[in-house]
Amino acid sequence: MYAIVDCNNFYASCERVFNPALHHTPIVILSNNDGCIIARSNEAKALGIDMGGPFYQVKDLLEQHGVAVFSSNYNLYGDMSRRVMRMLYDFCPDGFTQYSIDEGFLNLEGMGSPEELHQRCLKLAKDIGKGTGIPVTVGLASTKTLAKVASKFGKKHKGYQGCCMIDTEEKRQKALKLFPVGDVWGVGWRNKDKLAYHGVKTAWDFTQKSEAWVRKMMHVTGVRTWKELQGIDCVNIEELPHKESICTSRSFQGEGLSELEDVEEAIANFAASCVRKLKEQHTCCSAMTVFAHTSRFRTDLPASYLYRTLSFQVPTNDLQEIVSTAVKALRREWKAGKYYYKKGGVIVWDICRDDAIQTALFDPIDRSKQAALSKAIDEINRKNGHNMVRVAVQGYSKSWHLKSEYLSKQYTTNLRDIIQVNASSSVPADKESAPQPSSPVDGAKDASRLHNPDCHPEG
Repeated sequence: MYAIVDCNNFYASCERVFNPALHHTPIVILSNNDGCIIARSNEAKALGIDMGGPFYQVKDLLEQHGVAVFSSNYNLYGDMSRRVMRMLYDFCPDGFTQYSIDEGFLNLEGMGSPEELHQRCLKLAKDIGKGTGIPVTVGLASTKTLAKVASKFGKKHKGYQGCCMIDTEEKRQKALKLFPVGDVWGVGWRNKDKLAYHGVKTAWDFTQKSEAWVRKMMHVTGVRTWKELQGIDCVNIEELPHKESICTSRSFQGEGLSELEDVEEAIANFAASCVRKLKEQHTCCSAMTVFAHTSRFRTDLPASYLYRTLSFQVPTNDLQEIVSTAVKALRREWKAGKYYYKKGGVIVWDICRDDAIQTALFDPIDRSKQAALSKAIDEINRKNGHNMVRVAVQGYSKSWHLKSEYLSKQYTTNLRDIIQVNASSSVPADKESAPQPSSPVDGAKDASRLHNPDCHPEG
């Protein structure tokens, strides 16, 4: 049996942990630079707010319905994810695999009968909710794909109490007949339209096709999904395909950046972000592209487009090597003059696994020393916090940082944002009820308050 533990409305739930006043308030989370909506609470979904919609287009609607709006607080979300995943690891140390920031798989082989596992997973869901404040749903089944199906039903129907199990053939067939094929893990929106054209609308319809037909339509990955839906375990999380390229880019605030030092710092941090993503999926890159450009909408300002692609002699995910190469590429392309660069970014591509690297005979870099230093830096950052040790060119300037007007506090990672409680103060009668945000701005400002606003002095 496998279990997938999925955090419910994870980003919104993280905001609610430290602000119970938002428990029944609709919440939306914005993307980088407060551009688009990337996460919604159930209450916000019920209002018809679309995922990915531009914030400026729905701002009036959000204010009308008293929706609390938050900028992405990745420091908070990452730390809350770590706490949840630690509890999953403690529950099943040998069978735990983290799949995403809010999902983890558990291999429950040898841990009891289906009935015993169901009871243990019900308790696990309650323990995580009590221990972290994050509500989770557990899906139990004989394969990982069926466990994902069970998790969807567990989220949709409260009667499951946070844990849905598919452990019989009757339950499997019933679940697949009720499950849209487009929601099946591994199908994707492109295959959804293709399957719908051939009359495949549910997961059950998909399983009724022949293996040869599925292989022709969706290749080997489709066959794995087809087998998993029939109860045949054949998906290994570690063997899932990695990203073929990774891009980190941002739009700069105001008119943009005009000084080389500011653009350098931004590019260095984008390159460092790519390195972190490479290491998360255990890969290296063989090529990198660095770019920066002015706004195409500002015809009153001179236009400039910087673009350079470089190759690495040996595939790498080393922080110093990738950051220094990115900065050198920018310096080579930099143009003299007063240009205001509105956006910049780094793309790493030609990616391979870090255990399948082709070395070079005349490589000028001592890879063993590089690996030892990289490991030491990673360990320090893992123990003391993200980016604690960084390349000097990454700096600490705020000039290029993201627009985040609705950012909540970093309650668990910043000493200045730790919730303070004054034990000697009493709650006045007129403050016994929790404050309710009346607008997106109020929702963000109130994010640092619990039931007693006086317990959380500003500053």
